[in-house]
Amino acid sequence: MIVDTDVLIWLLRGHEKASRAVDAAEAKAISVVSYMELLQGARNKQEVRVIKALLADLQFRLLPLSENIGHRASIYLEEYALSSGMAMADALLAATAVETGETLLTANRKHYRAIAELQMKVFRP
Repeated sequence: MIVDTDVLIWLLRGHEKASRAVDAAEAKAISVVSYMELLQGARNKQEVRVIKALLADLQFRLLPLSENIGHRASIYLEEYALSSGMAMADALLAATAVETGETLLTANRKHYRAIAELQMKVFRP
């Protein structure tokens, strides 16, 4: 299961429901895009260490981008950005999930609902 950035933020804040949702996943993964979003949001080096430690402790796999993911994401943006508010990071996460055959755990159903081939599990905080 690929965990979306929004769920990771809840997890980092110590949200119990987010912790249970992530713990329930057999195999946990994040896109390198989510990793970069978390690093970008860190306010200092201590927060970077906390992010890295949490991901390591929970044994998240880090999924890289590929040419196929980039191509699929660009198609998603062309088709859905205006109608659903999909941003570049959302398109890359959705494309990663579809290309790897993984389910995306997200609290942001709105940005992804138009993608029929995306397997999604909605997290409600």
